Formats: sequence, C-alpha cells, structure tokens
Amino acid sequence: MDFETKNKGELKYMRQYVEAGGDDLLEGFRGKKSSRSNAAGKSSSNTAGKPIRCRAAIARKPREPLVIEEVIVAAPKSREVRIKIICTSLCHSDINYWKLERPPAIFPRILGHEAIGVVGSIGEGVHEVVEGDTVIPMFLPDCGECADCLSKKSNLCSKYPVHCTPWVGRDESSRFTDMNGETLYHFLHVSSFTEYTVVEVARVIKVDPAIPANRAYLLSCGVSTGLGAAWKAANVEIGTTVAIFGLGAIGLAVAEGARLCGAKRIIGVDVNQDKLEIGKKFGVTDFVNPRNIGDKTVSQVIIEMTGGGADYCFECVGLTSLVHEAYASSRKGWGKTVMLGVDQPEAMLTLSSFEVLHSGKSIMGSLFGGLKPKSDIPVLIKRCMDKELQLDAFVTHEVEFEDINKAFDLLLQGKSLRCVMWMKK
Repeated sequence: MDFETKNKGELKYMRQYVEAGGDDLLEGFRGKKSSRSNAAGKSSSNTAGKPIRCRAAIARKPREPLVIEEVIVAAPKSREVRIKIICTSLCHSDINYWKLERPPAIFPRILGHEAIGVVGSIGEGVHEVVEGDTVIPMFLPDCGECADCLSKKSNLCSKYPVHCTPWVGRDESSRFTDMNGETLYHFLHVSSFTEYTVVEVARVIKVDPAIPANRAYLLSCGVSTGLGAAWKAANVEIGTTVAIFGLGAIGLAVAEGARLCGAKRIIGVDVNQDKLEIGKKFGVTDFVNPRNIGDKTVSQVIIEMTGGGADYCFECVGLTSLVHEAYASSRKGWGKTVMLGVDQPEAMLTLSSFEVLHSGKSIMGSLFGGLKPKSDIPVLIKRCMDKELQLDAFVTHEVEFEDINKAFDLLLQGKSLRCVMWMKK
C-alpha cells in the first residue's frame, strides 16, 4: 500500500462508528479541534463516565480457541483513556501466554497488544490526547517525568513499571467484565482483542492519521522492537556484519533496521528454508539453516563466513540455547549480542566467566529495542511516510475480527508474519 494514499475505508469506518452511537468523535474526523475535553481533562462525550457494551475475543482456557462474546468495558479512571480499536494483530507473546498453564498465566483474559484506535473518552487529568485522536496503545510506558524517561540511557519507566499484570492502572483492577459479571483480566496493559479497551495515558501515543491503520499498528510492538534493536540498542554501524537468529517479524525487522543503518552483511539464521527468500525483501544477504550444516554449529559456520564472527548478533526467538549460540557467533574484542526473544521465566543463561573476561564481547537485553515510545515512534512513522522504511511486507494476511482463531492458526503454522484483524472494515 502506498503510504500517501488516502485511506477512505478507514474514514468511512470512523463515520459509521460515530453514527452508531460510539464515543462522540465527529469533530476529530472532520479535522476540527476537538471540544470534547475541557481544560481539566474531563470527557464530555455522551458515553463519558459510562460503561460500554461491545464484543471481545476471550481466552477462557489455555490452548483453547478464543470465544467472541459481549463484554462490559468500564469508563476510564484518572489518567486513563478508553480507545475504540480499529485493527489489531497477533504477536508471539500473545501465543506464549495463551499456551501457559501456570503463573503468570491467568484466565479468562483478553489478550492482544498490537493495535491502533481512536480515543473515545478520557479520564480525569488527561491532557495529552483528546477525543477523536488516532492513537497507538503501547505495552511500554513513557511518562516523560521519571529519571528513566528523562534519560537517554533508558526506556524503562520507573513510574509505570512493565510487568505482566492482569490489571490496568496502579489501583490493580480490571475494566472488563463479561455479561455474567465475571472479571476478565488484562494483558500487557493493552488488551486489544476487543472493540473497546482502557489504557493508561502514559502508554498511549498520538499519531498522524494519514498513515494507514493496517501499517501504523505494526509499530506498537514487534516491528518496532526489531527496528529499535538495530538502531538504538546495538547502534549498528555502516559497513558492519549482523547475524540474526530467527527470521520471524522481529528478526526481519532487525534486518530492515540494520539495512537502514548501513550494515554491509546481514546473515539470517532460521530452520525454515522459506525464510531465505522472505529475508531478501528485508535486506538479508546470507542465510544459514541449522538443519543443513552437517556436524558444524551455527557459530562455527558464522565465524568461518565472517572471518572471526559477526559484529552484532540478535536473538529473536526466545531460547537460551540460541542466546548462547549468538554469543558464540559474535566477534572477539567488540562483538555485541542483543537478546530480544522471550523465553520461559525460569530459563537461565550459563556463560563461562573466563570467556566473558577474555573475549571482550558483550551481551545485553533490550525491551522494545531500546526505543522511547513517545519520541522514537513518531520518527519511525515519518520514515514510513517518507518511504525510507517499508512496512508492507510484514503484513501477510488480513481477516475480520470474527476470524481471530484463523490468525492464531496462521501464526502457529508459521505461515504468517503479521495478520491484521479488522474490527469493522
């Protein structure tokens, strides 16, 4: 899709939303300054302070298909925003927590954390956005006030820490109930598999509505994580060599980021041979399939290919064994390994202290690729609009919200990078 193309379908959808009696948004859609919020940050729409009834896809039991039901979404509390979701998608983190049968698993739950929507109503004290604004909800907060948010060295907000809580807000309560009054739990502070959700304003980014919704939402998690890992966390330099372990959406985003940074050689590592051709679209220059290298290890192959190891290695799957292999594949003296994948909470890394001391290599974890949501995501969106950053190839499928379980099947079968799920297309 051309990012300069006007998305008439989305505008039509927005008008239908208003006419259907959703949170009053017409002024925002017409391009006028919204008058729906006063100086004190209070909503004045016809649903302000009231619960909303809508559809949601609920995970009631681990590994079982999601069930679409009607739910009640409470009004936003202080410093919270209620968002009408336009479209959402499925990430491997959703799959991982859907499969979990022990804590931090909890059910029934509304999963989903990659999305874009429109502000429907706001709680007390919200001044960053107004009703009608197009926004991306984020699992990673950016309060703009704490020491971490004010520093260039960290993107880990101290005021709103990231943890897989089943609640929203610092009062640790849910904004969702089913039609029987049962509490429905939140996921990663977003819960986007619903027509309406409630998110803290520190986790909401206002974006230019000119960028198509089914591309902009990609920047809410996985794609931004990969891009940021190359750009911010590793700070890939021109002319260097990069090795990427796992060519899913995050790994391919690392490749795209490394390409933009000027990497000379980008080596993709994956057991799926189909990723060879897919990777080329994102700048991958070399490909290693661990199943086709005989008795050699991947690190041995990469060291031979590069004459000593890759300058930067990225683990994008979430396996400690791959972290070790990535570390072994990095060049002595200056090699850097960046962990992006999420393994089981109890998984442990075991590195030789002798090797760590004498190799001069480094290893680091990177949440959201080191990006600061409210300052860095607008930069990525501009690069999309300027056609420097290509997002089209990440979207491999699009379905209606009712077909959400099809999106699960596609990702589980390895057939999809990202599948857009439209609430009403």
